[in-house]
Amino acid sequence: MFLSDSVAFACTGLLLYTTYLFLVKRPRCGIPLPPGPPGLPLIGNLFDVPKDYMWLKFEEHSKTYGDVVTLRVLGKTIILVSSAEAASELLDKRSSIYSDRMRLPMLVELMGWDGFISLMRYGSQWREYRRVFHQYFNQLAVKKYQGIQARESQAFLRRLLETPEDFYDNIRLVFAATIMDIVYGLVVTEKNDELVTISEAAVLSATLASVPGAYLVDFIPILKYVPAWFPGAGFKRKAEEWRRLKDRFVNEPFGTVKKALHEGCAMRPSMARTLLQTLPEGNAKESELRARNVTAVAFAGGSDTTAAAIRVLFLALVTHPDVQKRAQTELDTVIGNSRLPEFSDREDLPYVEALMKETLRWLPVAPLGAPHISSKEDVFRGYLIPEGSIIIPSVWSTLRDPMAYPEPEKFKPERFLKDGKLNPEVRDPNVAVFGFGRRICPGRHLSDNAMYSLVSTLLSVFDIGPPLDERGEPVSVTPQMNPGALSSPDPFKCTIKPRSKAAEALIRETQIDELLIG
Repeated sequence: MFLSDSVAFACTGLLLYTTYLFLVKRPRCGIPLPPGPPGLPLIGNLFDVPKDYMWLKFEEHSKTYGDVVTLRVLGKTIILVSSAEAASELLDKRSSIYSDRMRLPMLVELMGWDGFISLMRYGSQWREYRRVFHQYFNQLAVKKYQGIQARESQAFLRRLLETPEDFYDNIRLVFAATIMDIVYGLVVTEKNDELVTISEAAVLSATLASVPGAYLVDFIPILKYVPAWFPGAGFKRKAEEWRRLKDRFVNEPFGTVKKALHEGCAMRPSMARTLLQTLPEGNAKESELRARNVTAVAFAGGSDTTAAAIRVLFLALVTHPDVQKRAQTELDTVIGNSRLPEFSDREDLPYVEALMKETLRWLPVAPLGAPHISSKEDVFRGYLIPEGSIIIPSVWSTLRDPMAYPEPEKFKPERFLKDGKLNPEVRDPNVAVFGFGRRICPGRHLSDNAMYSLVSTLLSVFDIGPPLDERGEPVSVTPQMNPGALSSPDPFKCTIKPRSKAAEALIRETQIDELLIG
């Protein structure tokens, strides 16, 4: 009885909602939408939007219909943008129209992620949050964090030497520890640190909830009013569980800093400490809430994506030993073997720079960019883009464009070089990797520095190779990414060994405890 009632309720809601969207919000007559695959009555192109490896299906659509494609799903218009040129024209040059975000009932309204910059609707609140964030992570500001990044990179080398089989966790820990210190002034030394575990679990839940089509309530918002006990409303119970996790993620590390300041305890410099010490007297409550949310955003954005990119790097090094040798030759020539690379060496390491760019391009960890929303009707190339359209940039297709990157499936850092220097004529992957227009990732400069610090120090002292079988023979590793919105390489094994006795001595030269005290 209850099951049939819930099905009837959902079907009735679906019918009413799609009727409203089709009849009340239908596009203006006379101007066609961009081309796209034909859909079915009511549900439209629902079956053309798979939950797994969505970017691969979208690439098929782009090859068939062009770089701007229309899908209609349950009455909503989705515009797929799969070229750098179209993304630049719409999301960069027309950013005043295309800077809004989707309404996400599951993630924002039910799970409570409304205070996060990347999910906020475009407006005054978003601008204020972005302004605060920018103060701490603009291109000049991030230089003051280079000492922390270098320290944690050295701690990473030591952990890798002692437990090379745990390289996945070691990668995760180095970025979590770095951002935890920068944002909260809290030192992390163990992979099972409670605050890190809570934070990562919350970010994972948000990643799962943000997959388009994962929850019907995102297409039929009225379903958010269904009681949690109602049959078929398991998403409400899941949202309540994940909301509690999100609250701990936002409140507990920030609360630790606030308590220490209140009690007069000595605290390491941090973003949270500064924000708390400079709260305005007039609206301290609102400013503190903003500080809590902005610091949580900084942690969420500063750990997972860069960690996933470094795992891609390991995968590339295992499967392309020639690339590793060339990078090491450059490091040996510029740095020698008596010290680790420093930030001041970066301009003299063009191949390492090219290696980083190719890592971001080859297997992008965010193969679909965050969806934008058109805030008003627009016409592009003679096609109508209705108000409220969901604009999804295909980062995967942009970075696999054979015109910009010949043989795009191959890992070739040299594609970014000319005469031993970076070639400015080759499109920088950063034009797609970090987003577009006014919604470009505000933490991109910190991520870039973190990646350089880790890549350069890693390759200067370690050889990364394929795993070995019981006879000591190399085992082939096939690159494979998982299907999530944040896509990371499936777990794989590799060998990690110091390049020489001198390299091992250099790793052991400074104890981890000494690094963390500094």
